[in-house]
Amino acid sequence: MTYVVTENCIKCKYTDCVDVCPVDCFVEGPNFLAINPDECIDCTLCVAECPAEAIFAEDDVPADQQDFIKINADMSKIWPVISSRKDPLPEADSFNGKPNKRSLLDN
Repeated sequence: MTYVVTENCIKCKYTDCVDVCPVDCFVEGPNFLAINPDECIDCTLCVAECPAEAIFAEDDVPADQQDFIKINADMSKIWPVISSRKDPLPEADSFNGKPNKRSLLDN
């Protein structure tokens, strides 16, 4: 099983999760992070570190966000690996927790 970054990461892109990942499985897009399912070792460390509470075990992804399983897999093939923490997006705090951000995903 792998972990999946879901909708609440969009336009936030906190990278606290990246700092604790022992295998560098995160990739970075313009306004979203994703997890490479082929690299994730199911360690769970990233879950507790995500201020947006946007990371779920694949089996626990909310029903209305199942498409993020494929989004993470697809984006991990084209986005670069991110292996160290960066500042979140300037608007992160104002977008954290806002619903219906899927259409704002930049790839």
